[in-house]
Amino acid sequence: MEIRREREKKRPSHFWEISISVRNILSSVKSPADLGFSRTATSATPSTANAVAAGALPSLFLHISTKSTESLASDRSRQRSSNWSINQVCVLLDEYRRIESSRLLVQLCAPPLIRADIGAGSDRCASIHPNLIHPTAVIHPDATLGQGLTIGPFCTVGSFVKLGDFCKLYPGSHVLGDTQLGENCILMVGAVVGDEIPGRTSIGSNNIIGHHAVVGIKCQDLKYKAGDDCFLDIGDSNEIREYSSIHRSSKPEDNTVIGNNNLIMGTCHIAHDCKIGDNNILANGTLLAGHVVVEDHVHTAGATVVHQHCHLGSFSFIGGGSVISQDVPRFMMVSGERAELRGLNSEGLKRRGYSVKEIQSLRAAYRKIFMAAKADSGGIEARIAELEKNDELAQVPVVRSMMQSIRDSFMDNRRGICKF
Repeated sequence: MEIRREREKKRPSHFWEISISVRNILSSVKSPADLGFSRTATSATPSTANAVAAGALPSLFLHISTKSTESLASDRSRQRSSNWSINQVCVLLDEYRRIESSRLLVQLCAPPLIRADIGAGSDRCASIHPNLIHPTAVIHPDATLGQGLTIGPFCTVGSFVKLGDFCKLYPGSHVLGDTQLGENCILMVGAVVGDEIPGRTSIGSNNIIGHHAVVGIKCQDLKYKAGDDCFLDIGDSNEIREYSSIHRSSKPEDNTVIGNNNLIMGTCHIAHDCKIGDNNILANGTLLAGHVVVEDHVHTAGATVVHQHCHLGSFSFIGGGSVISQDVPRFMMVSGERAELRGLNSEGLKRRGYSVKEIQSLRAAYRKIFMAAKADSGGIEARIAELEKNDELAQVPVVRSMMQSIRDSFMDNRRGICKF
């Protein structure tokens, strides 16, 4: 902020006046002809776009320079004899570029988006909702395209890809391999979905794939055998933020699954064969190793690391920077370098609509299992068996759900629960 303020102080007194003038001029320019472009320039092809831009930019600068001078001279309250040079206008445009000028230059100097009759869905594209595809995008003729697609510059759509209606691919995003996107999916700049390997990536509707996220590529398991089918299934209405990575399964008989309405924040990693339920929030830097199971309404704080084959129970909360090496039962809150139970996720339960009576019952059951007053109360299984004899608590559905979650963690193929 201090550097920015210093820069603003160093700007000449007429900077903002010129900026407003340039903004007005740019908003009034509606076609290349307004800047003196020739017919040849306005009908440029992708191969000649750079040459046109090279000749067009000086014309644009001169045009703005002249118009800026005229605009300022007409303001009697601030008489200035301003004969702006091209260099001065270039500096001004560089400052203004973040807002408006780069968008205008792309529109003027590059070929416009075209209506595309391409791919297996071409008959549908001729209907009410045409597809807008930039000429620099590479669309395989065998790709299946829905209606109302918007595909930006330098995108790639592979031969086995199926794009649902109204999908939007921002510049430099790629959809490869046997990949299916449902309706209204958005791929931000640099996103990569799918891979040219055997298997399938299936993504439902209304999903957002963030900037430079990588979804549905080969796993990093050394046991994966080249040529094996591998799968990824993603539900609806998920938001996968920037630089996240989600891998396909490691073997044909398994698959990586993500449910609905999940928020996967930036730089998260979901490894092969993970199973993610619905309505989960994985904060920035959450790393899930292979075969991890995340049930529903789980919230991990930032920089959480989860060991392979661990289970995170529904409505649990994982504190920031925690390392999870064993299961987290339902409704629990854990944290620590080797995570330990820290009690119930009471606040999360309140937010999810659990009643006061249900939360009180869970708290009483938690004390009987993990905070037993008697030294001879036995192990976890014995305490749960004793709790089942309690006519009041044993009849509460959420208490039964918690007890079952704890029991399941001690099955032969599971890792037990976190320390307590």
